[in-house]
Formats: sequence, C-alpha cells, structure tokens
Amino acid sequence: MINEQLIIAGFGGQGVMLMGQLLSFAATNKDINTLWFPSYGPETRGGTANCSVTISEESVNSPVISKPDSLIIMNKPSLAKFQDKLKKDGCLFINTSLVKDVPIRDGVNVYKIPANDIASKLGNPKVANMVMMGAYLAVTKVFSQEDIIEVLKEKFVGEKASLIGINQEALNEGAKAVTL
Repeated sequence: MINEQLIIAGFGGQGVMLMGQLLSFAATNKDINTLWFPSYGPETRGGTANCSVTISEESVNSPVISKPDSLIIMNKPSLAKFQDKLKKDGCLFINTSLVKDVPIRDGVNVYKIPANDIASKLGNPKVANMVMMGAYLAVTKVFSQEDIIEVLKEKFVGEKASLIGINQEALNEGAKAVTL
C-alpha cells in the first residue's frame, strides 16, 4: 500500500517544483490519490522553494506535512530548515554537490548524491533534479523511472521533447549513485 509524504526543497530554479509535479502526475496516471503543494520564497529563481507531495491510496485531506517520510534536499538552507521534521526511519536525500557538511542524524536513512556534479558530467547542469529523482525512486520504489518518463513525455512537447533523453540519463545516474 502506498502512503508517502515527501518534502522537496532547494533554491528556485533547481527544478524542485517540477519534481513534485512529476510525482503527482505519475500518481494521477495510476489513479492514486495525490496532492502537490508548492511554496515559494520572495524571489522565484535563486530564492527558496519547496513543495510537499502526498501520494496515498487513502484519501488525502490536507496539504500540510508535519513529519515527512522522505526529504529531497537540494541545498544547505533547505537542510537546516527541514531535516528535523523527517520522521524516524525516514529517507533523507542530500545533494552533496551543494551541501558539504552533512550532519548525520540518528534514526534516519541518509543518501548522499552529488547531483550537480553528476548532471555536469552528463553535459546539462539543469538535470540535477532528475538525478535526485532517480535516487529517490531507486530507494523508495514509489514509482518506476518509466512512470516518470511517461509524465515527461506528456509535459515535454514540441522543442522540449528533445530533453527527455537527458532526463532519462539523469534518472539512471541518480539510481546508480545510491548505494543501498
């Protein structure tokens, strides 16, 4: 039974909102209840941004997540803001390209992914979010990479369709970066 509450956080422009939308759309495609709730800082690109995503086979009654099952953290300020909210035995995915000093909190599963470095090696720094998504999917198994690619094919039409391949590569590399 699927019941996942996730907070994704980083700077505006890092693809935080896209990650949340992709997960919510994948849930909708599978007829699973979902709620995506964005939150922006005062600036758009470069300011803080986070979103809450709930994916559940039960009814979803509130966008508020007080104790998430998982956190995807793209930058250091987001780690400081959200890490203490993660529930015991939760999954903490940290972009270690931007978060160098990773405090190890007892009782949670920490996954260190150098997302920006991997994305740069792929030739497109903008796919760091998909590297993190690949790691998240590999660990949680909430959805398959194919489920996310299906949503990308629906969203990325016209000229953006050419970006599907690099996003698939980023998902694959993110999955490989997670050592289980």
